[in-house]
Amino acid sequence: MKTKKYTAAGGVVIHQNRMLLLDRPSRNEVRLPKGHIDPGESAEMTALRETTEEAGYSDLEIMADLGSQIVEFEYKGHHYVRTEHYYLMQLASEAQEPRNAKDAADFVVAWTPLSEVVDKLTFAAEQQTAQKAIDKFAELKLID
Repeated sequence: MKTKKYTAAGGVVIHQNRMLLLDRPSRNEVRLPKGHIDPGESAEMTALRETTEEAGYSDLEIMADLGSQIVEFEYKGHHYVRTEHYYLMQLASEAQEPRNAKDAADFVVAWTPLSEVVDKLTFAAEQQTAQKAIDKFAELKLID
């Protein structure tokens, strides 16, 4: 089995004690926004871009670097090794921009109470990242 390695970055957006999750009905998954880092992009730029593309929110502020993790998985006959970088974000504005048709069809935005987030996310690595974001948000005294 061939191994493919790549790097991704994503945003963990918390607003009014809720976290932005993405429901992907076609895959029966609930995820955090993230995607591949394009050539010439920083991880921060990618996290902002991917969150905007997948969820439609563009007026975002990065509050903290949540670090990185390595995730390994099998998909369509390949073994993937993905390094994921995550950033804690908050909305500067609730205005949502139109998304392209594919992202709008693939991702249903689900603002989820912080107390329910870990149970809703499909994958353990993202559950851990979400908990880290909640802890950091509390540390920054941003939770009401």
